[in-house]
Amino acid sequence: MASTSRTRTGRGRGRGGRGGGSSSLPPPPSTLPLIIEEFFIVIYEDPLVKKALPKKFADYLDGQEPAKVYLRAADCGPRLWTVEVLFDGQGRMYLDKGWENFAITHGVDFGCFVHFKYEGDDVLTVKVFDGTMCRKYYYSDDEDTDDESDDDVKPCIHPL
Repeated sequence: MASTSRTRTGRGRGRGGRGGGSSSLPPPPSTLPLIIEEFFIVIYEDPLVKKALPKKFADYLDGQEPAKVYLRAADCGPRLWTVEVLFDGQGRMYLDKGWENFAITHGVDFGCFVHFKYEGDDVLTVKVFDGTMCRKYYYSDDEDTDDESDDDVKPCIHPL
């Protein structure tokens, strides 16, 4: 008859065992660099007025305070929308002149969630989600437009 007793010699192995090995735990949060590449804002007020960006994002820019940023609608070609940036002297950053045109063209309205991803060089890629939390998609219009800011690039038009 086979023995039903278990030995303890095989226990605790296979997941690093006891002591002696290097820890696979990440460093504590206070030692990690502050990287704020993505954030979102919720449109609770007039979608066409200047929009405050998170203070942590302004802090991430570390005093660079760009005079403008360039917004790109995700998955909508190379078109960049120039938007002036305001700083209030208390660390807050706002999208100002140019935001209204971007918001109108991309259907930003009350209840929308607007997701930003910082790409560097003052470029932010933007995704707009409606009040049902579904993403709004856009397509490039091949017809001529009245916007003469870019000769070869057409704006994205909503909806797809």
